[in-house]
Amino acid sequence: MPAAVAEAAALAVNRWAADDPAFEVVWHDGEPLATGREHLAALMAPFRGVKHPVQTNAALLDDAWCEFLLEQQVHVGVSIDGPEDMNTHRVTLAGRPGFRVVMRGIGRLRRHGIAFSAIAVVSDPEPADAARFYEFFAELGVTALGVNVEETEGVNHHAPQANPARSAQVWAVLADAWRSNPVVQLREITRVMNFASAVLHGHTLAPAPAAMLWDPLPTIAYDGGVVMLSPELAGFTDERFGDFTTGNVLRDGLDVLVDEAEKRTPWITEFWQGVDACRATCPFFSFCGGAHPANRYFEHDGRFDGTRTRYCTAAKIALLEGVARHASSHRP
Repeated sequence: MPAAVAEAAALAVNRWAADDPAFEVVWHDGEPLATGREHLAALMAPFRGVKHPVQTNAALLDDAWCEFLLEQQVHVGVSIDGPEDMNTHRVTLAGRPGFRVVMRGIGRLRRHGIAFSAIAVVSDPEPADAARFYEFFAELGVTALGVNVEETEGVNHHAPQANPARSAQVWAVLADAWRSNPVVQLREITRVMNFASAVLHGHTLAPAPAAMLWDPLPTIAYDGGVVMLSPELAGFTDERFGDFTTGNVLRDGLDVLVDEAEKRTPWITEFWQGVDACRATCPFFSFCGGAHPANRYFEHDGRFDGTRTRYCTAAKIALLEGVARHASSHRP
C-alpha cells in the first residue's frame, strides 16, 4: 500500500476518531508485518487518535518487532488454530508445519509483556476436542479468542460441510469449558450473552435496514479501492458488479464513499433484499441479522439475495442452539 492511500483515508478517519476514542484502523488481510516496520510506521503515521490493531501469523515477530509494537501501542491479534494437531492447515512458505514458528513468535510477545488476542479457524470441529481447544488458549494466556468456522469463499472452495447437530454440540462444549475457566473472553459466547441480555431487557432487535444505522465496515485495499460490508470481497471481480468497490480514496473522500455507498454500489441493494428475505423466513434472524455478503455471494452462485448459508448454519444458528443447550443444563 502506498503511503498516499493511508494519507487519503486519514482525512476522513481522523475526523471520525475525534468523536470516538475507541475508533480502530485494523491492519488485517494478508500478513501486515510483511511490509516491514519502516513502511508500516509510515502507513500508520497519518492517523490521529485511533487504535491500531494488527492481525498476524506471528512468524516474523522478533525483538525489534516487539519493541515497535510497544512503541506504537499496537494491539496484537495472532492467527493460530489451536494445539499442534489442530493447526496443520497453517504451513510455512516451504510447506512445512507452521505451528512451531507461530509459537516462537508468541513466546517473544510474552517475553516482552505484550498482551494478545487470537483468531482460530476451525475446519471440521469435533465435540470431543472442544474443551482441549479452549484450554490451549487459556494456557496460552490470550486476552480474547474469536472462533471462525472455515468458510467457502474466495479461492477456498473446499470448506467442509459441518454437521449442524455436531456443530451445536461443539459450541455447547466450548461454553462448558469457558464457564469452568472463564479466563478468556470468548467472542462468540459474548455475542450470545449480549443477545440474551437484550431479549431479557426487551430491547428491539434487528430493525429493518432502512431504519437502522448500518456499519459500512469499509475495507481499503492496497490500491485505495474501498469495499463496504465484506472485506472478503476485496480483490475479486464479477460480471455484474465489477470489482465490488464503492470507489477509491485516491479519487473520492472516504466520508463521501461511506455516505453514498448504497447509491454507488449496486450489489449492496441486492444484499439488503437478501437480508429482507432472511428476516421473512428465518426464525434465527434476530440473532444472526442475515447471512454475510461474501457467504451469500460465494455459496449462492454470485447472488447476494439468497438466504441461509452453510456458514450461518454452523457459525450462527448452531452457536445459538449450542449455548442455549449449555444454559439449559446449568440452570441455578
